[in-house]
Amino acid sequence: MYFDSDNAGPVPDQIIEALKAANTGYQRAYGRDTIMADVRSSLREIFEAPEAAVYLVGTGTAANALALATLSEPWQTIFCSPVSHIQEDECNAPEFFSGGAKLTLIKCDDKITPDALRVAVVTQGNRGVHGPQRGPLSLTQTTEKGTLYSLKELRALTEITKSYEIPVHMDGARFANALVSLGCSAADMTWKSGIDALSFGGTKNGLMGVEAVIFFDPKHAWEFELRRKRSAHLFSKTRYLAAQMQGYLKNDLWLDLARKANANASYLARGLRQMPHVGFAYEPQANMMFVRLSRADHQKANQAGANYSLLNSDLDTGPPDEILTVRFVCDWSIEKHQIDMFLDIMRDI
Repeated sequence: MYFDSDNAGPVPDQIIEALKAANTGYQRAYGRDTIMADVRSSLREIFEAPEAAVYLVGTGTAANALALATLSEPWQTIFCSPVSHIQEDECNAPEFFSGGAKLTLIKCDDKITPDALRVAVVTQGNRGVHGPQRGPLSLTQTTEKGTLYSLKELRALTEITKSYEIPVHMDGARFANALVSLGCSAADMTWKSGIDALSFGGTKNGLMGVEAVIFFDPKHAWEFELRRKRSAHLFSKTRYLAAQMQGYLKNDLWLDLARKANANASYLARGLRQMPHVGFAYEPQANMMFVRLSRADHQKANQAGANYSLLNSDLDTGPPDEILTVRFVCDWSIEKHQIDMFLDIMRDI
């Protein structure tokens, strides 16, 4: 009954086998191996972007921070949601690696709206030399609240950024989950919708630890290579990162894993909706949901062995009937009987 994070699950057998296959003989170091060449070719094909610059790093924070640093200057500001991962969970990494670019938080609860974006852009661009200059917009897909930007919503935002010559970065830690939910192509959800750079997640969707950074305009390639090296994310034995990504992409495993995770979350949500004491803070659209329960209900579920993220809630202090919002995340590996076990506990509360 583990719903705490999709970072916590196991690695699929196909990835282990890919690593075993890579662990023979010799390969050139620093990303010049044949496995990395195959990964680069595969991602270019998937994204219908034959000239895209493709790189691998070890963490999502590195992917986001280095991509944004490449798209920005130290005197610029990066526009993002107040609940974005780059704002809440990266220890000021984008600010550090960009050399000082600040974050401008766009007023929103979850998804950024065109009106809110326009207000933020106009406000930050009217102080001349005394204020920050406009830098990139960063969007998260799947969002931190488990919702999705439709293609129409993405394009409405990037129409504004284009008018101000602002590049757009997508934090795709759960990119695959969003893609299978929307039922569109990878190209549709990125460069065809005005996205310039993508952090293509793998770790939350079953990989041991690797993310891809994709620039759809290769002009950014050399600068990113330098930034990756300077940040200590140029692995000498890149083939072991590449082997994970190769196994992930082979036979559309990445999509299959995302479908499983989304289906698990959908099954959980359907069960919870039947319970009058359970509410949803946001409409679940991928593999993550935010659920409202009383403190007393949380205590009982916790005592029964359920494991999920309490966020900033205090389980022990406060009125028993106080409603707390918590997060449930389903990964690809959780089994139906585990979800049923949790739903049985919730019905008995």
